Amino acid sequence: MKTKIIKMVLTLLLLSVAFIPWSAFGAEEKVADITPGTGTDAAKLDKVEETDRPELSADVSFLSQYIWRGYGLSKDSLVIQPSITAGFKGFALNLWGNLDTDNEAYNGSKWNETDLTFSYGHSFGIVGLETGYIYYALDGIDDSKEFYLSAGVDVLLAPTLTVYREVSTLQGWYVHLGLSHSFELPYEMSLDLGATFAYYGSDNDNMVEYRTDGTATHERFSGLHDGLLSVSWAIPFYKYFTVTPSIAWAFPLSNSASNEMAALSLDGRSNHVFGGVTLSMAF
Repeated sequence: MKTKIIKMVLTLLLLSVAFIPWSAFGAEEKVADITPGTGTDAAKLDKVEETDRPELSADVSFLSQYIWRGYGLSKDSLVIQPSITAGFKGFALNLWGNLDTDNEAYNGSKWNETDLTFSYGHSFGIVGLETGYIYYALDGIDDSKEFYLSAGVDVLLAPTLTVYREVSTLQGWYVHLGLSHSFELPYEMSLDLGATFAYYGSDNDNMVEYRTDGTATHERFSGLHDGLLSVSWAIPFYKYFTVTPSIAWAFPLSNSASNEMAALSLDGRSNHVFGGVTLSMAF
């Protein structure tokens, strides 16, 4: 009952904040770009602003598939993922949700995930640090809780290393290295390239290795896990708005990861090519 109440509250908050009169905040810089759920990457550290006024941003993504850490969490359906972030003096609070338009899992619930992320980030010259807590409210399976610490350097390829620690039913470590580069285009547009590589290590028997036939072993998973290559094209318009089409390829980094990702993905695959478009608003 407690978990259901939490999910209902988070969902109502996510929907209600969308109707806040954003212009009242008066902030023009974009807040930290926190994206829970889809990889649950930490905020882009070079965008954390410690201003004296609140900031608010929102976006909604329409994607061909929900991919999280290499797992295909949807199958043959459009997913819609809204996100709202409020920030002040380096602190940020984000609500993120996933709506599967033709869901076959999570007891048939189309709105099947609501994530809450609280974080704080600060820059020291070219180095940015961030720490945070993520609560994943999920339908059909146990909720998840993570802490994370991230460090990024404002140099070529903007390397960012993030360490996640799951503290609930799927206890373990997820270490994520991100690289990115942006090419400026006319009319303030940009072409953004990204690459990520991750290691996963389980601390209990809830996440184990799998054989090629999809059957589980008794060995806890530990090793290189998933990679991601992405291309996106940011197109700003009307000052506060940006539309961003994108395409990405998620793939395993080892044979054991390939078996595990295929066994736990709804589509039974370990490689996923997916894409879509994101509409963003920042005030």
